[in-house]
Amino acid sequence: MDLKEIMAQRVFAVAGDTLNEEKYAYKIKHGLLEHGYTVHAVGKELASFNDIGGDIDIIDLCIHPVKGLALIKDCKKPFKCIVIQPGAESEELLAYLNENALPYIQGCLLVGLSVYAKK
Repeated sequence: MDLKEIMAQRVFAVAGDTLNEEKYAYKIKHGLLEHGYTVHAVGKELASFNDIGGDIDIIDLCIHPVKGLALIKDCKKPFKCIVIQPGAESEELLAYLNENALPYIQGCLLVGLSVYAKK
C-alpha cells in the first residue's frame, strides 16, 4: 500500500501518547477524527490492539520502537497495513515485519491527511 491507499481506509489504530496535545500521536488521532475516520488509541487509552472491538484497517506506530514492536508481536487482530511514523522505526521492528511478511510503509499520516484525507 502507498499513503494514498492508506488514507482511503476507514479504521485506524494509533499507537502512542494520544492524550498529550504536544505529541504527534495526539495530533494524528485528532486529525483523523476531524476527517471522519474511525480511530482507536493504543498505548495510553487501550493497552493492546487486541482490545479494539471490530476490525482494524491501518495500524499507525507513533510510539517508541521497542513498545511498537511489543504491540505488533502481541497483535492477534487482522489488519491491512502498518504505518511507521518517523522515529518509530528500528532495525529490530523492520526485521520482524519482514520476517513475518507483515505489510508496512514508513511514512507520516499527517502528510497523508494534508494530501489525501477524506472530505
